[in-house]
Amino acid sequence: MDHFIYQNGELHAEGVPLREIAAQVGTPFYCYSQATLTRHYQLFEEALDGLDNTICFAMKSNSNQAVLKLLGDLGAGMDVVSGGEYARAKAAGVPGERIVFSGVGKTREEMAMALTGGIRQFNVESVPELEVLSQVAASLGVTAPITLRVNPDVDAKTHEKISTGKKGDKFGVPIDWASEIYGRAAKLPGIEVVGIDVHIGSQLTDLEPFETAYRKVAKLTKQLRSEGHTIKRLDLGGGLGIPYARSNEAPPLPLDYGAMVKRVVGDLDVEVEIEPGRLISGNAGILVAGVIYVKQGDGTDFLILDAAMNDLIRPAMYGAHHDIVPVVEPAPGVEQSPYDIVGPICESGDTFAKTRSMPPLGPGDLVAFRSAGAYGAVMSSEYNSRPLIPEVLVHEDQFAVIRPRPTYEEMINRDSIPQWL
Repeated sequence: MDHFIYQNGELHAEGVPLREIAAQVGTPFYCYSQATLTRHYQLFEEALDGLDNTICFAMKSNSNQAVLKLLGDLGAGMDVVSGGEYARAKAAGVPGERIVFSGVGKTREEMAMALTGGIRQFNVESVPELEVLSQVAASLGVTAPITLRVNPDVDAKTHEKISTGKKGDKFGVPIDWASEIYGRAAKLPGIEVVGIDVHIGSQLTDLEPFETAYRKVAKLTKQLRSEGHTIKRLDLGGGLGIPYARSNEAPPLPLDYGAMVKRVVGDLDVEVEIEPGRLISGNAGILVAGVIYVKQGDGTDFLILDAAMNDLIRPAMYGAHHDIVPVVEPAPGVEQSPYDIVGPICESGDTFAKTRSMPPLGPGDLVAFRSAGAYGAVMSSEYNSRPLIPEVLVHEDQFAVIRPRPTYEEMINRDSIPQWL
């Protein structure tokens, strides 16, 4: 469900016509719906009702301050993977006791930042990290709460670049090593074991891999408790997928996911943590772009847009699909033609879609990329010296720019020329 619908023949974000935003902000731009973000967070609250739980938004999917404040005010915690994300979460008003620090390469500086600023837990991913965290915590005279991220060797049945729970992936430690490592952690100064962490990948469209992984974690919980360890939290990660193509069968609903979690770990007397990102923010955002040219080719016609792979890299990086729709609703039965939809960057990879059927469009017309609220703006760059594009938040019949487009001068002035030149 989202709040981007046609009204009177024109695509709106909630109550705001997208053409109105484009006229004031220019294209391309990202647009987020506050109502959709709110509803998607509440779906997880409903799904886990009856369980002691904490929902930590995976900031890597969307880290705009306005989005973080909105979700934080709803009660969300944050799952961060860098010192920068930690600083963003704190700046948005999220208290340290609701921030979980994940990631395989935490530095001493990042550990100290979180330990002094407040942290719910570190999801530790290796023995070397565990030992360094012990040293940092002991030097500060504090205790670091930790879970150990275990790799259950479960195939998430998703894209290989976003699969994280199979043998050979860089994340976590083999689940068979967990007992030995927990024993080691219990003896280290400055370390407090609080639970177990697992995350097997992103954009999962089937509950079976989740259930397989969670059953392994449930078994491990009982084993570790029998060995004298306190396991009071299970961090079950995120990864529930969204429908990028509206013609496809929808992935499982949060309610179905929640029912499975209750069935598998509900009798363990633990607090359940989950870290959804894409399902909260993905369909809550769109990318709006303008047509620059319609170019005829030898067997292939092109729609050349003012958005490019630096603005939305998912199609180039993952071969990802996004539904692309005209902002002005086409008339019923209008004839459509196949186009390659591309951007202006000097790379053949700057292609959003091939042979995509579209209604007649011309220079100046607007199109919207659906399901662009996750891993869109956060992965953008200034390649080809193209400015980062604005982000806009809509609430009912009003909108605000929540990240402005920098000028060329602002981009250039971030560089400095050494005195010898």
